[in-house]
Amino acid sequence: MRRTVVLALLALALAVAAPGAAGAAPSLPDIEDEVMCLECGTALNVSNSEVADQERDFIAGLIAQGRTKPEIKDALVAEYGPRVLAMPEDDGFGIAAWLVPLAGALAAIALVVLTARRWRRRRPAAAPAGGPELDPDDARRLDAELAAYDR
Repeated sequence: MRRTVVLALLALALAVAAPGAAGAAPSLPDIEDEVMCLECGTALNVSNSEVADQERDFIAGLIAQGRTKPEIKDALVAEYGPRVLAMPEDDGFGIAAWLVPLAGALAAIALVVLTARRWRRRRPAAAPAGGPELDPDDARRLDAELAAYDR
């Protein structure tokens, strides 16, 4: 009985949440961080130029029309060109923009691991507990100085 009630409540929660999530209209801040200002080359959400204001107005108009996020991005590319998008494309040179930083990070991690291994191998052997043997003259002088210190 409990299992049936729990499953019914879970199904009801999923049924209520699904249409709201899929039909949620994009907001200006949701799109601003994925679009570039054409004048200054920074993200639209941090730009204060007149061109950025024009882009924001264009996006707000598309949001008011009920367009989805991909439709808005397509309209931006059609209006301003592909350089308006902050994310690189998934083909040609855009792949390099994704892979080069990843390859650099992997190379840095490999360098750190190899260097740490070398440092661990070069660690000198532990000295004997008593320390190195002293020359008899040095031992007598050390005993004399320690005796003078104890007085």
